[in-house]
Amino acid sequence: MSSLPRRQFLRGTGALIALPFLESFGFRAFASTKPAAVPKRMVFLGFGWGVTNETWFPDPQKTGENWELSEGLRPLAKHQADLTVVQGCSNKFTNEAHWGSTFWLTGANRYAEPGQSFHNSVSADQVAAAHLGKETRFASIQLNSPDVANSGHGPGLSLAWDARGKPMAGLENPVAAFHRLFSDEKTPLSERQAMLSQRRSVLDTARMDAKRMQQGLSKADTDKLEEYFQSIRDIEVRLAKDEQWLTVPKLKPPVAEPKPGLAGKEEIRVMYDLLVAALQTDSTRVITYRQPVGTLLQSLDLKVAPHDMSHYLPGDRMEASKKRDAMQSQLLAGLLDKLKAVQESDGSRLFDNTCLAYGSNIRSIHFLDNCPTLLSGGGASVKLGQHLVLSKDTPLANLWLTLLQGIGIDAERHGDSTGPVRELRA
Repeated sequence: MSSLPRRQFLRGTGALIALPFLESFGFRAFASTKPAAVPKRMVFLGFGWGVTNETWFPDPQKTGENWELSEGLRPLAKHQADLTVVQGCSNKFTNEAHWGSTFWLTGANRYAEPGQSFHNSVSADQVAAAHLGKETRFASIQLNSPDVANSGHGPGLSLAWDARGKPMAGLENPVAAFHRLFSDEKTPLSERQAMLSQRRSVLDTARMDAKRMQQGLSKADTDKLEEYFQSIRDIEVRLAKDEQWLTVPKLKPPVAEPKPGLAGKEEIRVMYDLLVAALQTDSTRVITYRQPVGTLLQSLDLKVAPHDMSHYLPGDRMEASKKRDAMQSQLLAGLLDKLKAVQESDGSRLFDNTCLAYGSNIRSIHFLDNCPTLLSGGGASVKLGQHLVLSKDTPLANLWLTLLQGIGIDAERHGDSTGPVRELRA
């Protein structure tokens, strides 16, 4: 270390950037008085088919800090002081009993567009990504599963919906997620630069063609054309992001490449490992994960179809539902362990700077009220270690608004929100 020059410099992409003084280079006094700013992160974990109504929710008579973990949440016992369970929230306009994720983060009205049978709006994670994702390679990462068809999620390509209410694609398995996050492009730089240039040329042509069509259009056609222009603008933003990171190599992964073919509980566990690695390397600061349920049951050797399980009665179906809840809580406890184990540059834990939301748009069977909701992590400065029972049908979007404001976003509303949840303010 002593042979290193007093200041080190990074050269690349036409810039000369001085490295900060680091403790490892002998500048401990400076480092201790000028800690690097640690970013905020947001993570949303969604599952379909709801939970076991009778055993997942804590006793509604025991609220505040005087609460007891329910049977379904008992595997999270070591983290109880860092959890807040919220009851009473739902999405006002939700009416599809098998759509556990479609409107979970948006709070949208499916019939908001006259003459259309489906409409969605921007999801909370994408509002966060617009704020937190400016300095990272990926504004957000959407994790998915090949088992979503059996997992009660409903329409969508992930949990995320863009600013136009259009679905955003997710990474379908741990191998795809690993390579997206950590594998460098094999295509030569010159070819990638040429491809970016070609895409920009195509967008320019498309914009000019659309502008020539603007005259004499009806209002409906004008609205459609404006949506088209917005899609072009969205693509331009993504191209600019790609160009910004074109010559910057990806960081070495802190985890091994996953084995192909993982499913169920092992798939979820490895996806959680990749989630932590993505945040730890600051590859992104916003992550969603639309989790499997069907293969989770199979990995637990439960011979019950996921849809049948969700329509449980006392007996095998209900026992399968309860075992599903317990395993999901056990896996979540493992994720919290990992977030707490990663130390940040200022001595805090990754957990302390990450806002984590976990839940579903479905409570149980076909019930769409009192959506199962659990919060953890210190990133949004919410009060943890409590059980809140809010007034019936409090907009779930109120919760997302509270979290968005907690990470520093100056938002007045989100979806069908009516205001922040003041009981969550730390």
